[in-house]
Amino acid sequence: MNKRVSSFLTALVVIILPGFIIYLTVSYAQKGYEPLEVNMLMKADHVSSVDHSQFPILQQKFEKPQDLTAACLSCHNKRDEEIMATAHWTWDRKTEIPGKGEVTIGKNNLINNFCTGAVGNNGSCMRCHIGYGWTDKDFDFGNPTNIDCLVCHDHTETYKKRKGGAGMPSTPENATEEFPVPDYNYIAQNVGYPKKLNCGVCHFEGGGGNNVKHGDLEMALLNTTRKVDVHMAADGKNMECVDCHTTVRHNIMGRSYSVSSTNDNRISCTDCHTDRPHQDKILDDHYRKVACQTCHIDEYAKVNPTVMYWDWSKGGRVDENGEFIVEYDDENSYSYLSIKGRFIWDRNVIPEYFWFNGTADHFLYSDTISEVPVKINELFGDAHCPDSKIWPVKVHRGKQPYDTENKTLVNVKLWASGKGQGAFWEDVKWDTAIYLGMQYTGRDYSGSYDFISTAAYWPLNHMVSPKESSLSCNDCHTRKEGRLAGLNGFYLPGRDYSKTAEVGGFAFIFLALGGVIFHLSLRIIARFKK
Repeated sequence: MNKRVSSFLTALVVIILPGFIIYLTVSYAQKGYEPLEVNMLMKADHVSSVDHSQFPILQQKFEKPQDLTAACLSCHNKRDEEIMATAHWTWDRKTEIPGKGEVTIGKNNLINNFCTGAVGNNGSCMRCHIGYGWTDKDFDFGNPTNIDCLVCHDHTETYKKRKGGAGMPSTPENATEEFPVPDYNYIAQNVGYPKKLNCGVCHFEGGGGNNVKHGDLEMALLNTTRKVDVHMAADGKNMECVDCHTTVRHNIMGRSYSVSSTNDNRISCTDCHTDRPHQDKILDDHYRKVACQTCHIDEYAKVNPTVMYWDWSKGGRVDENGEFIVEYDDENSYSYLSIKGRFIWDRNVIPEYFWFNGTADHFLYSDTISEVPVKINELFGDAHCPDSKIWPVKVHRGKQPYDTENKTLVNVKLWASGKGQGAFWEDVKWDTAIYLGMQYTGRDYSGSYDFISTAAYWPLNHMVSPKESSLSCNDCHTRKEGRLAGLNGFYLPGRDYSKTAEVGGFAFIFLALGGVIFHLSLRIIARFKK
C-alpha cells in the first residue's frame, strides 16, 4: 500500500473513528427509546352513580350546618374518623425533623412570615379550617358535627364561609350580600369530588389574598390556558387538583413544606409520566439530579403578581386624621397597608434554585435566633446527597417582630371583631398585640421587641409550562448569568471552569494530534530514506 495513503488512513482512524464510535453509541442508546404513554382517568370523567337529591334525609330544613353534617354522616359513616385523623382537621402532625427529633408541627403552632401565625387569630385564619366555629381553645375537635363537609364537596359554587366567622357560614343575623346564608338543601343535593374552586378558596387565597403566598397557585388557574399551566388549562387536560393529589380515606397526598418536614406522602411527576418521559436519554438522565419542575416551570406568577417581600416593621402608620393608609403600586397591587406594612409584588418571576432532598427544618417556638435572615423553613439537601435534586423555589422575604431578649420570633394578635381588644389590625399597637399573642400561646415574652429579616422557602410545583417554553441547555450550561449561577458545591459543564478537566482535555487532544503528526512524519522520513 502506498505509504502516503497508509498515513492518511492512520490519521483517519485516530481522529475520526472515536467520534464515529461515540455517535453510534449514542444513536444505539436512543434507538427505540420512546416515552411511555400517559393514560389516567380524570375525576372530571367520573359519573356518580348516586343522586343526592333523592335522599329523603336531605329534604329536611337545616337550621345550622352542623345538622347537615349529621345527615351526611348518617350515610357516610366512619368518614368522620378518617377526617379527624388528617392534618386538614388537626392543623398539625407528628413529624421527624433532622437534628431535632420527633416534634408536632403545623399551622396550629408554627410561625410564618406572612400573617405571622394562625393561632390567636382564629376568627380570621380559621375561615380556612375544615370545621365550624374554631373560635378559641375550647373548640371540640372530637365532635364529628363540627366537620364542614360542604367546603370540599360543594358543586354549586355558592357555599361560602363568612369573613371573621372562624369557619362558620353566615346566619340570618349576620348575612350580607357577599356572604348570604347558604341554601343547605340545594348544596347538599349537589355534591361530589372536590373541584379546583373547593381547594382554591383556601390554597389560592391564603395569606390575605389571591396568589399572595405560593406564587404558582391562584384563581387564574380556574380557567386558564396551556401557556400558564398545561395540566389545569381549559384548552388542555383541564385537570382538577385531586387528579394529582389523590386521596385515600380523606388523606390527601402531597406536601406543603411550609408546614411539613418529611419526605413522605408526596406526589411526583413520575407517578403519571414515569422517569423517562422524553424521547431523549440524555434529558431523562437529568432526572437523577434535576427535578422535573426545574426545567418545566420556567417562571411563576404568570397572570397575577405574588408577594415577594412583606415588611411588618413599616406597619402602624396612619394619616393626619388617624385613619388607616392604603397605597398602591403601578400595577394596582397594595404596596402599603397601615395594618400590615409594606409590600413588594412581582409577576413572571424567575425562580431561585436550591438542592432539596424532600426534608425541611422549621423555626419552632423553642428555637432561638442564631442567624439573619431567620430561616422560617430551611430546605435540606446538597449536591452530594443521593436524594437531592435541583429544585425551583419561591423565596418569600420580609421583616417581622421578634423578642430582642429571648431571641425568639413572636406570635402577634392581629384579628379581633372590633377596636379596643388589642388586635393590631384594629388598634395598630405593636406592644399590646405582641403581648396578647404570646399570652394566648403560653409563651414567655420579655416585653422588648424589634423587627428582624426572615425568609421562607416554597418549592414550586404548579404553573407547568408547555414543552416549547421549557428551559434549554444554555439556560443553565453557560458561563454568565445562567439559571444556576448561584448554586454551588458541584461542577456544572459549560458553567464552571475546571483547570484539571479543561487542561487535561486539551492535553489529550494535542497528544492525539501529536501522535498522528509524529507517526506521519516517521512515514515520510522512511519514504525519503529509501
